[in-house]
Amino acid sequence: MLELRPVCENCGKALPPHATDAMICSFECTYCAACAQHVLGNVCPNCGGGFERRPIRPAMDWKGGNDLGHYPAVTAPKLRPADLTAHAALVARLGGRKPEER
Repeated sequence: MLELRPVCENCGKALPPHATDAMICSFECTYCAACAQHVLGNVCPNCGGGFERRPIRPAMDWKGGNDLGHYPAVTAPKLRPADLTAHAALVARLGGRKPEER
């Protein structure tokens, strides 16, 4: 079950469960679209993977209790701004590989 982390780990922007600009990697590191694309260049600074749009969990119980009421988003922020020097070295090591080739 996705945690639906509440803020961008880089800039601290609020990313509530219904945010359409939340991006995650396969380890669920969470960033706003602006940071994921323009600051990080679609490279997660924690794992080197790419980002995808975070799904939105239904607010209403449409079927079987699969909603925010039964599975709420986490509330504790996880803020760990990227070290841009270390990130540039990681990007260089990836050698321009697409996320599906990493």
